[in-house]
Amino acid sequence: MIEMLRYLSGFGNEQASEALPDTLPKGQNAPQRHPRGLYTEQISGTAFTAPRRENRRSWLYRIRPSAAHPAYHRVHNGLLRSTPFHEAEASPNRLRWDPLPFPDTPSDFVDTLVTIGGNGDAGMRQGIGVHVYRATKPMDRRVFYDADGELLIVPQLGRLRLGTEFGEIETAPGEVAVIPRGIKFRVALPDGTARGYVCENYGELFRLPELGAIGANGLANPRDFLTPVAAYEDREETFEVVVKFAGNLWAAEFDHSPLDVVAWHGNYAPYKYDLGRFNTLGTISFDHPDPSIFTVLTSPSEFPGTANCDFVIFPPRWLVAEHTFRPPWFHRNVMNEFMGLVYGAYDAKAEGFVPGGMSLHNCMSGHGPDAATYERASTADLKPQKIEDTLAFMFESRLPIHPTRFALETPALQRNYDACWQGLPNLFKG
Repeated sequence: MIEMLRYLSGFGNEQASEALPDTLPKGQNAPQRHPRGLYTEQISGTAFTAPRRENRRSWLYRIRPSAAHPAYHRVHNGLLRSTPFHEAEASPNRLRWDPLPFPDTPSDFVDTLVTIGGNGDAGMRQGIGVHVYRATKPMDRRVFYDADGELLIVPQLGRLRLGTEFGEIETAPGEVAVIPRGIKFRVALPDGTARGYVCENYGELFRLPELGAIGANGLANPRDFLTPVAAYEDREETFEVVVKFAGNLWAAEFDHSPLDVVAWHGNYAPYKYDLGRFNTLGTISFDHPDPSIFTVLTSPSEFPGTANCDFVIFPPRWLVAEHTFRPPWFHRNVMNEFMGLVYGAYDAKAEGFVPGGMSLHNCMSGHGPDAATYERASTADLKPQKIEDTLAFMFESRLPIHPTRFALETPALQRNYDACWQGLPNLFKG
């Protein structure tokens, strides 16, 4: 009940919320003059003429319009990078990193964004950027929005309190939050520090995958996605608004808080999801299913069945398959896989892949279990087994992911990653 008082449930469906009663207009979107003296503003996340089932937009009723601000000026990008990702070549080499350390000086969410890699073209609305945040101070009178893409935030350590134009969302490790393109927000740190991963999606908006032969139920359920209840700030103070636009950071000083929306309705809004509510499916006979069966959200491309980006998780689950190599088998994939570990241990790696760490396996580069995992799994007594206290994920993209110069030069890069497969012996019996 507490949760429902704080959030409205639904995914991609029309929602409505007001911080003060009788704020939402009755029967129309934009009255000639709002009775509370508010400004009416529409924000469109898709083209006006997108098909109804694809169309995303919301109406906002706010104290000051978004147009009320001075010119933006360029600011330093720090370690944030964007398309075109040309600092380093994409390569077939498997890459893995230890967790990135927290900065030595107090730094907020935006200050600590560091890009690991990416692909595509933000201006052409395709591809992704992959980033890590390591925040040690809250954003105070500072607000951020991304005009290049929507942000899928995966906390790994510490909670985030996201104050958005639509209201507040608190998200913790084991949950994810999505901030749509163009929505302003700031980040507070209830636990003092926070680290996690960010997928910046330049392509089609994330949505639930089609279920196909699975049927009507399973994987993520629409009713478990939660959008914020309206809340507003009526503060006439100086706020710095930072925007990522066409790959660079810009900033402007507002003379008021831009988080001043008193009411809203529509289907283009921030949302969160508890990954513990994911209905995991798997084999109950033999063989290990393709990881596509673990897809939470997908950003489709123009090619049916081929994603611009899939967000895939590997949560706690039962393994019951008989006469089967249960961990992910050795494979080469036309897709490109960036992987992270939120907590626990990943069942395909015996060591070296720790919470906060990450790996990159690009298109057709062979990968799979390390030598120790192969030996254990190929000789295991295949009784029903519960994998517990673990949560790994993948950002899987159709385009090769180019690492940044930072990613290739940081001491966190494991220079001997290839060695984990060198202990696999020749077991051939000719």
